[in-house]
Order: sequence, then C-alpha cells, then structure tokens
Amino acid sequence: MKKSFAAVLLLLPLALFGQNRVQQYIDGQMKTDSLLINAVVGILAVDENGAEIAAWNPDMPMLTASTMKTITTGLGYEVLGPAFRFSTRIAYDGWIEKGVLHGNLYIVGGADPTLGSRDTIAFPIDSIFGIWAKAVTDAGIRRIDGRIIGDDRIYEEESIPSSWSYGNIGYDYGSGTSGLSFCENLSYFEIEAGEVVGDPVRITPVGPHSPNMTYINEVTTGEKGDGDNTEYYASSISPIGKFTGTFGIDARPRTLAQSNKYGPVTCATEFATYLRTLGIGCKGTTDVREMAYDYSVPPQRSLTYIAETFSPELRRIVKVTNTISNNFFAETIFKMVGKTLLERKTGSEWMNVSYSQASQVIAEYLQDRGVSTYGYTQDDGSGLSRQNYVSPRFFTRFYAMMAQSPDFPEYLASFPSPGRPGTLQTVLRKADPELKKTIFAKSGSLSSVRCYAGYVDSRRGLLRFAILVNNYACSTSRVQPKIEGFMEELAKYGDKQ
Repeated sequence: MKKSFAAVLLLLPLALFGQNRVQQYIDGQMKTDSLLINAVVGILAVDENGAEIAAWNPDMPMLTASTMKTITTGLGYEVLGPAFRFSTRIAYDGWIEKGVLHGNLYIVGGADPTLGSRDTIAFPIDSIFGIWAKAVTDAGIRRIDGRIIGDDRIYEEESIPSSWSYGNIGYDYGSGTSGLSFCENLSYFEIEAGEVVGDPVRITPVGPHSPNMTYINEVTTGEKGDGDNTEYYASSISPIGKFTGTFGIDARPRTLAQSNKYGPVTCATEFATYLRTLGIGCKGTTDVREMAYDYSVPPQRSLTYIAETFSPELRRIVKVTNTISNNFFAETIFKMVGKTLLERKTGSEWMNVSYSQASQVIAEYLQDRGVSTYGYTQDDGSGLSRQNYVSPRFFTRFYAMMAQSPDFPEYLASFPSPGRPGTLQTVLRKADPELKKTIFAKSGSLSSVRCYAGYVDSRRGLLRFAILVNNYACSTSRVQPKIEGFMEELAKYGDKQ
C-alpha cells in the first residue's frame, strides 16, 4: 500500500509537468479552493483548431447570466445582419374628410429598441415625432376623430419570459421588450427624503409613463447612512406600480429608472402630446390589446401607411448590448431573430412571436448550421432567466461558428476588454496592459453566479473560452480573484511565442 502511494507521488510531478500553466492553475488554485469546492464550476479553453487547452466540467450545462448576450448578439449578426434596422410605421384606418381623420391613427411597432431611448446611439425622439407629424399633416389630417393606437402585434403579449424572477421585473434591467417599445420601456421618478426619519419619501413621476398607471408609495425616510433601500414592483397583470423600503435622510435626491410594462400606450400618449403642440387633437390613446376588448381591431395589412422610420443599424445596437450589458436590447434582438427565422421557415409573415417559438426555431437554426445544441438551452436573450443552461463547450462551438463569419471582426469588437469602458473596466486591474488588450469577453452575474466567456486574440491564434461558476456560498468578490486568475493565465498562455 505504501509503495503504491509512493508511486503515485512520484508520478504526480510528471503529470503536472506535462500540463500547461492554465490547466495547472485550475487544478492547483481552483479545484483546491474551499470557496469553489462546493460550487459548480465549468471551464473550457480551446485553441483556434479546437484543441483543448484546459478544462473542468466542460460539458456541464450551467446558468450563464449575461454571457448569454454573446450568443444572442451573434445570432443577430448571422440572421439579421449588422446593417439590419428595426422599423416603426404610422398608419390609419377610416377616411379623411375636410382635415378630419374619421378613424384611428396607428403607431405600428417593428420592435425598435432605441425608440425614445436615452442612449447616445438613439435618434432624438423629437426628430422621430417630427417625421411622423409631418406625414400626418401631409396626409391632410388636422384632427383625429378617434384615438392614437400603439400597435405591438409583431410580438406576443409577453413583455418578459415566464421564467424571470418576480423580484427582477420592476427594475430597469427587468423592463422587458414589446412589439412597440418606448424609452426602453422605462419610466422615471424623482425621489427625495422627508424632513425627519419616518416621514414619507417624495416620489414624483417625471415620465414617460403609461397614463393608466397608479403608483403606490410606501417608502419612508430612513436613518442617516441608510442610502437607497427602495424596491419597486410592477407587472403587466395590472397597471399598478408599488414602491416600498426606505431612503436615507441624508441621501441626495436622485432619479430612479423603473420598468414600464405598457410601452405601446406610453408611446401613443407621448406622440399625442407632441401632436397637440401642433394643434392636432385626438380622442385619447390606447393599445391594440386594450382596444380589442371593445372593438374589432383591423389587420395591419388593411391600414393605410403614411410614414416609416428606422433604428440605428444593428451593429451599433449590438455594441451597446455587449459593452454595457443592456438586457432590453438583447431581448428585442432575440425575438426579432426568432421572427425572422420563422418567416424564412414558413415563407410568410409571422406575427405574435413568443419566447418559446423563438427558442425552438433558433435551436433548429443552430443545428442546421452544424452547431450541436447538446448542452444548450436558451430561454431568453439577456441571460436574466434561471432556465438558461449552457455548457462551456457549447460556448466554444458557437464562438467557432462566429469566427468564420465575414462580420466576425465587428462582432469581436463588441466584446468588452479589461481596462476599457464597459463591464470589464475594473477586471485584472494589475495585469499587464498589453496582455489585457488580448482579452475580449462578456461578463455575467446573478445571485451566486459569476461567468465570463469570449476570446483571447493571441500570438498562438484565436483562443476561445468560457468559465461559468454557479452556486457559490460567499460574496462574488471572494471568488472573483480566482476567476480573473484563470483569464490572466489563459492570456499569458496565448502570449507565448
């Protein structure tokens, strides 16, 4: 027994000697770490030929968090194309007589995620509204004897997938997409503490928001140093938003961005307000879902179209999506990819696209492209769902497909890098600046989930990797150094001549 044990000890240095430093780091620094032993860790790094550099549970499907966005945006590049633009159209039903539209005006959504957005890539909403208003007046309309309708029918009436946590859906990162969105489906509020601890906190809507919303404010003024401990709950079940929690007495007034589940009617209301400044009135606003309760909604093909505006190109939207990890943009891209694939498959226009339909047709597309979907389940576009399960090996397979794309250089440039603006700006602070430039990766975080996936553009070729860490029982800051250590070792491996 002792001789056998001694033989194992003699062989161990030889085994380690045969390993590269990346695998040695995993085996010596990660597998022995008490913080990671009881966690679930999946790692795979491969070279440009697909040969394995280092691995730990490479075939285990795991929660991805926002690394899922690299799959969504890659699909956007491949299916839609980097020059793709989302559209929004203006139309009407009824007839025009002596300057009066005897019917309704429709804002027909094409899921433009930048419509009304505060992001710098978005076209100013006044410019968009100006184009729409000119089309209205050019059509001879001076008054609308009907309503302005927000028409979001290209997507199913589900602003979020059913798997999203209820606690997430009120916040800005849980806004969710729709066929007609406005201001990234966000509403804004000014918040200010009361005079003494226990006083009600002032929360003032500053728009845009749905005209049907009722807000319940249960926030009280907290102790000095408490900061912002407010929570917001909202859903598409009913037009009610509820604020709870505390706001520290010494906290500075600030503006909150919260999710708005009624993007179509919000857009219609904002445009109606703009038209009123031009002297063009209407009888109110609504959306097609609400309208259907009382009236027969005409099919989109029967409407008379008078204007069309477009989003910035998809390449710019993807850059923002991956750089700052914009969930809303990712969800919109995901559903549009699904819609486009369904229309290619059936040869006809596809309306009311659902998450489940998009997920199924995307998986079929990947299989047709020769990318095995073993170890791949995608439930949403952003990675917020806890029903996304993807293995490190699938990430590297998908990245291999993308590396063959003529648009790959743009796709790669959309990934953040350590030290550059974006979600990796503070990663590998002390590492060699030249080494950091070789890493192109997307981060992902949920409760007890920390992930990175991407490429190392190295002297040894284009390396592909994913490191997914789930279910650790400590703060993320405690596991982060080991994760960053892996990425640094991989970059050093690629840096060698």
